[in-house]
Amino acid sequence: MVVSLGLAMSAGLAACAAWRVGLIDSLQTAFVVNVPLGETPLLAPETWLAILLIVVVSTLSGFFVGRLGARRSFLFLGLGFLVMCSSSLAISRYLKIDILFAPMALGSIVAVFLVQLHRLWLIDTLLTNRVNETVSRTDALDLTNAENRLTGGLKLLQTILPLDEAIVFQPNEDGELVPCARLRSNSSTPPQSGHTSVWRKLVRLCDQAVRSGEISLAPAGQLDSLENVAIPLTHGRRPVGALLLRLRESFDQSDRRLLAAVGGQLARDLQREDAKRKKLDSNLPAFISARTSGHRLHAFDLISGVLAEHRFGAHVLAEASEGYAVAYLDGTLAFVNPAMLWAARMNHHEAPKTDLFGLLDRFRSGVFDEPSIAVRRVLQSGEPYERELHFPDRNQTLELRIGLATDRNGKAANGNGAIAKPLCFAIRVRDVTRMKEFERLKSDMISLMSHELRTPLTSINGFSELLAVDENIPQESREFLQIITSESQRMSRMIDTFLTVTQLERADKQEVNKIALRLDEVARETVAILQPIAKKKRIRLVEQSNGHVPPVAADKSLITQVLTKLLDNAIRYSPERTTVTVATVLEAEAVRMIVEDRGYGVPQESMDRIWEKFYRVARDGQEKDEESTGLGLAFVKQVVEQHGGSVAVESEIGRGSKFSFALPRL
Repeated sequence: MVVSLGLAMSAGLAACAAWRVGLIDSLQTAFVVNVPLGETPLLAPETWLAILLIVVVSTLSGFFVGRLGARRSFLFLGLGFLVMCSSSLAISRYLKIDILFAPMALGSIVAVFLVQLHRLWLIDTLLTNRVNETVSRTDALDLTNAENRLTGGLKLLQTILPLDEAIVFQPNEDGELVPCARLRSNSSTPPQSGHTSVWRKLVRLCDQAVRSGEISLAPAGQLDSLENVAIPLTHGRRPVGALLLRLRESFDQSDRRLLAAVGGQLARDLQREDAKRKKLDSNLPAFISARTSGHRLHAFDLISGVLAEHRFGAHVLAEASEGYAVAYLDGTLAFVNPAMLWAARMNHHEAPKTDLFGLLDRFRSGVFDEPSIAVRRVLQSGEPYERELHFPDRNQTLELRIGLATDRNGKAANGNGAIAKPLCFAIRVRDVTRMKEFERLKSDMISLMSHELRTPLTSINGFSELLAVDENIPQESREFLQIITSESQRMSRMIDTFLTVTQLERADKQEVNKIALRLDEVARETVAILQPIAKKKRIRLVEQSNGHVPPVAADKSLITQVLTKLLDNAIRYSPERTTVTVATVLEAEAVRMIVEDRGYGVPQESMDRIWEKFYRVARDGQEKDEESTGLGLAFVKQVVEQHGGSVAVESEIGRGSKFSFALPRL
């Protein structure tokens, strides 16, 4: 506003100068009544007062324009102009006084013009800066240059068309077409003599295509032995180049649609590179600089091209078999694909009238009866909401996910620091009915087979133990019986562990009886049970107490099995006369139980795979342990994650391992 007032005052002073030097005398006489000869001439204010009046009126005019804008102040200034003009004529006629209307009007008009010009310049500068910022962000997202993209497009055409050569032309500063990308086939021959004249004809063919906006065709024999096709490349109804195809066969008219699609992409690539080269010049406003206006047009074309490519995502999601919907943070649905409409039992006419909660209401079930609570939880935590929804009336199971899309570049500040700025809701629905049926069938089949195997194994184990009691059996046969007993017991343990893992993975997971559990007490009881096994192998088993440890919510039976398997592994894979330690440690939001040994260690390449089912570690110079089922650590991970916890391992070859798991504290 200070600048506007300064411009208005300058306009008033300029009008005063023009009045003093007599530049507006003829104009001034038009707004007063001429005095006949012989009568007293018109009186005029003193110079200092006249200058003050002119400057004040000009400043007030500039103030109103700067504060209200030209359109809203036009009526006020127009009425003021008419009133002052009438007053000047009346006062000069009856009072014989010249109120200097002409210089005041001139100062006001110049002040209005300068202030409005300044306002337009400020808006233009702001718009230019915004366009520059948008183009810069677009450049940061696009990591590939135009040449690579153009070459990729030509390679695509080469795979589907009998191309001998393909050339992309782009106008230079003088408007002449020059090649910017070129692709030749391996069988393409070097240019023959007289190729310069042929080249000029090919460029003229491309010029013709650009001017007409239509495909130009030169049959084989007209320019050379090849059939030449020139396709204009336009972006936003503005020509940006041409594509020349030199074909070994006749041009098929059915390829026009293909060439139009690929040509549109090549045009966007050309325009993008052109806009990057031509940076906006903000020194002069666009309304008085053709160069700045042209550069801004290039920038807007670049933005429109990027927006067109970003819309491809919506078209891709429309073809997805899973249901997807995008909702703004005000609840308005921005996009719903056909699969989502089918899952929600909606049609295309209902979708525009439905908002986010109207869509989620279509998926109400026993575990999802308050969509508003789910949406609030997503907004508060930023974490996605996931549920499996079962609809018995239509024998269908859907997997619902409500997520919050965020801007990874933009950050919003809160009391705890910068966080990702939320953009919109992303809703996904998958039909998992068949997958659940397959999982249930697989689980039932595995359980049936495991139970059927357990009966003969029990018989084998029992009869082998009974035969081993007979003292008349030779020593060699007794060794065989011992092997049979050992292997049958190993098979039984494998089946038991496998059944437990299978039950945990079932869709209707086994009920977990969570109680307030002290992990240090579990450690103490488990160590007491496994002490005889450790002593038999000459291993010292120690339980370390770390004072008071808060309880966790867990199933005591399952957690005891988890600790037992970790201790059993530590004892089994530790040399004699070493120590295995069990410690319970309090962390910020969890209680961690650590089992540390001084055993052989786990190779680095196996660290990420030891939690997989049936995976067994092979140590250097040794075969994989045949006594292991490869299911123990998989069971540990499954149980801990089912309790909302996490597992971890640290190991060094020859120095031991440290297995641990953490459960949320109460």
